[in-house]
Amino acid sequence: MATNSIYDIEVETLGGAKESIGDRKDQVLLIVNTASKCGFTPQYEGLEKLYKKFKDRGLVVMGFPCNQFGQQEPGSSDDIESFCQVNYGVSFPMYAKVDVNGDSAHPLFQFLKKEKKGVLSTEGIKWNFTKFLVNRQGEVVNRFAPNSTPESLEKDIEKLLG
Repeated sequence: MATNSIYDIEVETLGGAKESIGDRKDQVLLIVNTASKCGFTPQYEGLEKLYKKFKDRGLVVMGFPCNQFGQQEPGSSDDIESFCQVNYGVSFPMYAKVDVNGDSAHPLFQFLKKEKKGVLSTEGIKWNFTKFLVNRQGEVVNRFAPNSTPESLEKDIEKLLG
């Protein structure tokens, strides 16, 4: 089902609770597809730093584990939560495992890809730790490649936080 607003989309937390993106209106969102066994996994540390630095100003980092790239997120929700907390002290919201590409792609990622295409105007997400930046009005303003470090996004986030 296609949606015209990111705020109409419902997601599920790692703990199984339903949550509406609409609850995050007026916040800046950094939405990332994550994996525990990826070469980019150490980015959890940078994402956590961004979250801690800017959360009081309205930034929310949202992590969505995905097992579509090299089967690098094979664990259960409990495994993922434990891994993120033990290894990286992750305190930003983490969500249930999703598909980001294909027919079973989560509506959130269908929306993000439609709003902000990748290199050469492709919609498909190429790998783990692709990042989407959403402004306080719910508009997808930027898409960052997996190799874009969280630290490199600071200026873009600062602009949106005002």
